[in-house]
Formats: sequence, structure tokens, C-alpha cells
Amino acid sequence: MTFTTGLVAVAPAVLPSPTQGVWYVGPLPIRAYALFILLGILVAIQLGERRWGARGGIPGTVLDIAAWGVPFGIVGGRIYHVITSWQPYFGADGHPIRALYIWEGGLGIWGAISLGGLGAWIGARRAGVLMPPMADALAPGIVLAQAIGRWGNWFNNELYGGRTDLPWGLRIYEWNQDAGHAVLGTDGQPIVRGIYQPTFLYESLWDVGVAVVLLRLDRRLRLGHGRVFALYVFLYTLGRGWIEALRVDPANTILGLRVNLWTSLFVGLGALGYFVWAGRRHPGRERSVLRVPDPEPGVPAVIDATTTDPAPEAPAAGSEPEAGKEPEKEPEKEPEAGAEPEGRPEAEPGVDPKDDGDPVPSSAEGKTP
Repeated sequence: MTFTTGLVAVAPAVLPSPTQGVWYVGPLPIRAYALFILLGILVAIQLGERRWGARGGIPGTVLDIAAWGVPFGIVGGRIYHVITSWQPYFGADGHPIRALYIWEGGLGIWGAISLGGLGAWIGARRAGVLMPPMADALAPGIVLAQAIGRWGNWFNNELYGGRTDLPWGLRIYEWNQDAGHAVLGTDGQPIVRGIYQPTFLYESLWDVGVAVVLLRLDRRLRLGHGRVFALYVFLYTLGRGWIEALRVDPANTILGLRVNLWTSLFVGLGALGYFVWAGRRHPGRERSVLRVPDPEPGVPAVIDATTTDPAPEAPAAGSEPEAGKEPEKEPEKEPEAGAEPEGRPEAEPGVDPKDDGDPVPSSAEGKTP
């Protein structure tokens, strides 16, 4: 059974799409895409802070690093998107200025991770922490942020696959990108383009699953040295590969495959290789999350940030006391009953040893007092 909406027949058992993605508060536009991106960033920071604290990190460090990583990531994601889909911006009928319109959608995850990782590395060095444990702490939150951000694509009626008659097919409208809403027909109803595979939903659900797997494996295996992040990249590329193959939006290809498919293949293999290598070379977790300068001779090279400071060691026998400090005196011992006190001088002539040491008066004095 079908019914007609506007000019296109629509099956009733489908997933709906929003007909509006922008709302105005006075002259200020509120865009759903931007709101979901911001929500994802907040979730990633919150979860990252919790995981960083559990690894012995100082609270607030993740927020400091995010101040570097997030702007770098947004710029990197946009650059990757524009480079791999340059025709709408620099093609024959392109508009170069639109390359700056991030709110219209179009952030490539690989550019965001690459340049965002550079920003995070700068922030980590400034904070004095190691990057591998920080990346491991952030990985589950990053993939959750991706899952949330995909719902911004839903509001923009983008990132869908081929036509389908599946019960969970997604209704996509003709879209006015400048205005941020569906195009209306002569009857005032949104014009339906068709029913398509909801690839945005597939990727969002896949990302949530990846986050759950990372959290459980990290808790059970105590992964470290960047292996949680490497596992995130590998698992994400597995899902991105088959989801990318379903998409029908315009994209550049190499040897018949979309560019993002090639990127996922090489990045995923690299992540898997690093995961295996790091597991053999650095089993377990780092002893410390801190960067320390080159140690002096006799000083440990790694500080354990998860333990308290050790008690000060006693000075070695015969060592000189530190300048400005008096040597500690040993407590005096009480003499035992009947024992002669140590260090008592020998009896001198004219001194009764049984007396208290006072000299015996000589006979020359004539008499005792």
C-alpha cells in the first residue's frame, strides 16, 4: 500500500527525515548540524576526563588538550572534505567561498583525526603528559562523538545509500542547502526525493558498538601505549568500509572505488599493524602518564603517577649531613640497675669510689664540716 505526498508516492513503513535543519533566534541561525557536533565534543571530553583520571592523570588536562585538538580537528576535517570533493568548490560551476561553510556539512574524519591529533600532541607537550595514554583515554569518547555527529547529517538530509524498499528505508527530501530546509511543492508540502538506505544510522550504530567494545576490552585487558586508539581506528574502518560502499552521494573514485574506501583500507591496516607491534613491544599499560626530562645519573627515568611519593630514604652510613641541618641526636639510654654508667672517669687519688665523686677532706683541714 502506498499514499501520495506532494508529487511523489511514498511507502508508509519508512524512517522519516527532518524537513528543517536551521532555526532562527532573531538574526542568529541555530543549526542542528553544529549542535550535534558540539554535543559530541562535550561527550568526548567528559568521558575522556573520567578515563584519564582512572589512569592517574590530573583532572582538567583533557579540557586543556581539547582546546588545541578540537579547532585543529575541525579545520583538518574540512580540508580533507574539500580536497577529496573539490568540484562543488573549485570546479567549473563551483563556489570557492562555500569551502568555508562548515555548517552545511562536510567534515572528513581522517582529516579531523590527523590534524586534530597534531593539535592534541601540542597540547599534551604543553601539559607535560604522554600522548599514547592520552589517546587511549580519549578513543571511546571520540567514536561516541562521531556517533552523535552523524545525526546532524540526518537533519541535513545527507549521507544516505541507494534506493531501497526495506522497512527501515529513509525518506529523503529535496533540500535547499542555503536555507536549510526541504523544498516545497506547489501544494506546500515537502517534495520527497525517494526512499534510501539510512547509512548515517548504520554508521551511528556501528560507532556506538565500537565504543562499547573499546571500553570492555580496555577494562579486561588493561591496554596501553596507544593500543586502545589503534583498535578504535581499526574497528571504525571495518564499519566505514561496508557503509561507504552503500553510499550514492557524489564522490571521487580511484580505480572504481571511492576515495574514502581506499583511505579506510590503508589507515585500518596501519592501525592493525601498530596494535600488534605495540602489544609485543609494550604489553600492559604505561607506568606513568607524565613526560619527564632526561634523568640524572641514579634517578629513575619514569615517575609512577598512580602511586604516592615514596618515603624518604635514610642517609647512608658515614654520609655527611646536609648543609644547614644539625645531625640528629640519638636518645639517651637509661642505665640498667646496678650497672656502672658508661664513660665514668677512674677514681683519682683522694677520691672515695663509693662516694658521689666529691673529694675527701684532707687531714690538713683539721676537721670535717
